[in-house]
Amino acid sequence: MKNIIESIRKQYPVSDLTIKELESYLTPCSFPKRYQLIKEGIYCKYAYFIEKGILRAYWVVDGEEYTTSFGAEGCIVFSMDELYYNKKSEEYVETLEEVEAYRINIRDLKNLMETNLELCNWERIIHQNEYRRLHRSHKERLSLPAKERYEEFQKQFPEICKKVNLKYIASYLGITLSTLSRLRSKRQ
Repeated sequence: MKNIIESIRKQYPVSDLTIKELESYLTPCSFPKRYQLIKEGIYCKYAYFIEKGILRAYWVVDGEEYTTSFGAEGCIVFSMDELYYNKKSEEYVETLEEVEAYRINIRDLKNLMETNLELCNWERIIHQNEYRRLHRSHKERLSLPAKERYEEFQKQFPEICKKVNLKYIASYLGITLSTLSRLRSKRQ
């Protein structure tokens, strides 16, 4: 739980008592590479705290995958559709390498966030940060040339750049794989 606790406390000063309460609801689990934690059109009964590994979220539109975000050590992954709207997921989340995680039932997570002020505030902070990331990503897609989008991505996600298949990065940036390959070759 080292990476998870470190990440939580980096975002909000959660007490040892709150960590113990959260831990009492968590079950350790592991997943192989390319495992779908969350599937479109299906209720996902769990949220996952990622201790080790990398994931990506994506949509499928007309048979084509569009990467919407990446997650790594310390993040929490869940279907926002289910957590907030009691609806089936509209996206997929898959592991890009072997993942060690802790799962928590969505109902238990909701209850904790409604009854524990520290976890409620932590949740608010992670959502603020995610909103900012989405806002920034959208602005960059609309206003920056491909080269600058990739440079910003490298600053924001240096570890992802080293480990993730280029087609996923290109999809996230809204550029073709050949454009991304050209940009990378010019930098080397």
